[in-house]
Amino acid sequence: MSTETKTAKAKSFFKSPARITLLIAGLFLIISLVESITGSVDISSPGTSGATLRFAIPLLMAGLGGLWAERAGVINIGLEGMMIVGTWTAAWFGYLHGPYVGILAAAVFGLASGFFHAILTVKIGIDQAVSGLAINLIAAGAARYLSGIYFPPVGGDRTVSPPVETLPSFTIPFVADFFKSIDEKNIFFLSNISGLLYGITRDLSVVTVALLLLVPLTSWILWRSKFGLRMRFSGENPMAAESLGINVYRTRYIAISVSGMLASLGGAYLALVASSVYREGQTAGRGFIGLATVIFGNWRPSGVFAGSLLFGFTDALRVRQAESVMSLILAAGIVALLLAIYYSVSRSWKPAGAYFGIALFALWVNQKVDTIPQEFVTVFPNFATLIVLTFLAQRLTPPAMAGMPYRRGAE
Repeated sequence: MSTETKTAKAKSFFKSPARITLLIAGLFLIISLVESITGSVDISSPGTSGATLRFAIPLLMAGLGGLWAERAGVINIGLEGMMIVGTWTAAWFGYLHGPYVGILAAAVFGLASGFFHAILTVKIGIDQAVSGLAINLIAAGAARYLSGIYFPPVGGDRTVSPPVETLPSFTIPFVADFFKSIDEKNIFFLSNISGLLYGITRDLSVVTVALLLLVPLTSWILWRSKFGLRMRFSGENPMAAESLGINVYRTRYIAISVSGMLASLGGAYLALVASSVYREGQTAGRGFIGLATVIFGNWRPSGVFAGSLLFGFTDALRVRQAESVMSLILAAGIVALLLAIYYSVSRSWKPAGAYFGIALFALWVNQKVDTIPQEFVTVFPNFATLIVLTFLAQRLTPPAMAGMPYRRGAE
């Protein structure tokens, strides 16, 4: 049996839903063990899980936006700019007419920004990366210019909007109390899971729930609807799609416009839910990390959701306890050691060696380094993004024509 066959056989272990569930349970068991050893209980605390959800939603919206565009065959580098459009319009219209009108305005202006990107790339044929970068620059400059005009007379300044009315939140009755009671008993493993679930069932915004529902909705549209089939076909083979009567241009116009709307809603979430004001630089590169979640998720909504949670979790740790990063490194070392053993048993020596090296490095850092520098904690989300994408690079299956120009009637 060849090395490639052995590796593929080893990787197939992770494709079964039941086995994935067991792996997640095993991961929480390791985290529980690490927290017991180190005394750092912030990894699975309600505060961390709640912060993870808040940080993940903007990434999820940007990721779904990128997914819609790329499934139709167009790379949307302009997600960052479209998120800026959402933050500014949501804050301004939210200040004038209330937060729900602000969310609606963000959706409308995001749809328009996506449509503009579609005109540039689909109709005119401008390079997709150039068009996206232009949108990022225009959005940032326009937001700064408009802020200087509209915000100072009403109590803001050139970089900060006036405060917007806070959106209401709710706690899931009985469920949150149940998980809270178990979390307070400090039962090994059970309290860790309960603390995590308690954090995501309390102080929820209606907007959070509504945006989470877009994940199964996107999945249904892509894999169950006629339009989703046409959109995926347009991204895989637009010439063949045209020969079957599919209007590739119209399909891409719709998909890219929806892409802009979703990214803009992620920006609106930052301005109205995660905070109650617009701040310059508020998106902080989340549009680009959203693109990374598309790659991480292998161009599937469930994968984008998982990626947004992962990157949201690393972001949540950044703003909480630096000691938690050290505990997380120890947990990662244990996981890498177990993976090295698994691949060794499967006689897949290359991945086994790689994971064994990671395990040794993580355990060495845990033993030799007393405190993780704050600078590393700050860049930890970006570092985690690079590591994850590096390991997933060989397992990705992007749409065949994503990023490739298409002109109707061209051979």
